[in-house]
Amino acid sequence: MAAGYLEILRARHAVRLLVGTLVGRLPNATAAIAIVLFVRAQGGTYSLAGGLAAAYGVANAVGQPALGRLVDLYGQPRVQLPAAVLSALATAVFAFTGTDPLPAAYGAVVAAGLFTPPLEGGLRALWPSVLREEDEVHRAYALDAVAQEVMFAVGPLLVTLCVSLWSEHAALVVVNVVGVLGALSVVVSPPSRAWRSAPREAHWLGALRSPGLLALLAAFLFVGIALGSITVASVSYADDHGGDAVYGWLMAGIGVGALIGGVFYGARQWSGEPARRLRVLVALLAVCYLPLTLMPGAVAMTLLTVVAGVFLAPAIACAFVLVDRHAPRGTVTEAFSWLVTTFTVGASVGTGLAGPVVEAGGALWGFAVPAAAGGVSLVVLLATGRVLAAVGGGAVVASSSENDPNRAVEPRFSSGDRA
Repeated sequence: MAAGYLEILRARHAVRLLVGTLVGRLPNATAAIAIVLFVRAQGGTYSLAGGLAAAYGVANAVGQPALGRLVDLYGQPRVQLPAAVLSALATAVFAFTGTDPLPAAYGAVVAAGLFTPPLEGGLRALWPSVLREEDEVHRAYALDAVAQEVMFAVGPLLVTLCVSLWSEHAALVVVNVVGVLGALSVVVSPPSRAWRSAPREAHWLGALRSPGLLALLAAFLFVGIALGSITVASVSYADDHGGDAVYGWLMAGIGVGALIGGVFYGARQWSGEPARRLRVLVALLAVCYLPLTLMPGAVAMTLLTVVAGVFLAPAIACAFVLVDRHAPRGTVTEAFSWLVTTFTVGASVGTGLAGPVVEAGGALWGFAVPAAAGGVSLVVLLATGRVLAAVGGGAVVASSSENDPNRAVEPRFSSGDRA
């Protein structure tokens, strides 16, 4: 298992791209907690902190696919680095001016979210030009999904460390400076500078004109809802079973489960259609959410959250393969960015939906939401099975015309459009 991952990491530029992307995404991964801590230090209310964090999230959801389309049109360095700098500057304005005047604070966090560079989608567009074999690209997608879980676990710890060593103000600035350095490391790398999207057909819908991509986005909206609702239901559970410490263990359990599942999923080669495999993974994901409604003691509940997270990273990694397959020619970065946006919006919807459910029926009904959302996601995948199984002009999952227009197409890959 380790040998397969080491083979990927030994590939030229692979470690630099993976680490640079993760570091560059730290501001996005830590934005919510950094904004909340900063507003609290400024004497603001939790309602204000939540409003500013939500404004950042909405702006980020809008900006990712828009910037992804610009990356496909103009290349990574011309878009990613300027966007990272603008986002960091907007955050610095927020850090130095605070919450007064309020319109300026909202404007700054909206700008910071809007200009967050689509490094996540950009990395997935680069993998086929760095790794030459199809199975290596699939394993890199799994490694990518695992690395995300590490980032979202470590990122908040780094923010709280900065706060304890310096201040909430410094945490906002330092994390964003580090983020710019990460983006810089990626965009000056040879693969990023050389990458060019394939010629695209002009269409205002861009990547969204692909029926397969739309089906996938619809399914992952509900996966996001499931994950978002767990965070709220877990708060209600923790209030009756030990408080914040238990809540932290439950959230860590989800991350640990995703890490375990992602590592083992990427360690082997998978045969068969990825669309069929995704249906199985999402079905298992939904089934593993069901035991959470048992709500046993804190230790057993933590173990159940680990189980609930096991199939999350594999499902995401499998979705990456399908995004690459169904993205219309010349829209690969935008397509990956749409998946990020949809998942983020789904998590936000899940958080908002679970709140009233928990208030009405308690944590039990709150934990029923992720199981139901996972079931709906499976229904969407079943209903759109033929669309997802169809090859949209050929899945380019290794070095090909999508990543290098001057490279001859290998016989086993299609050179046609993917729309």
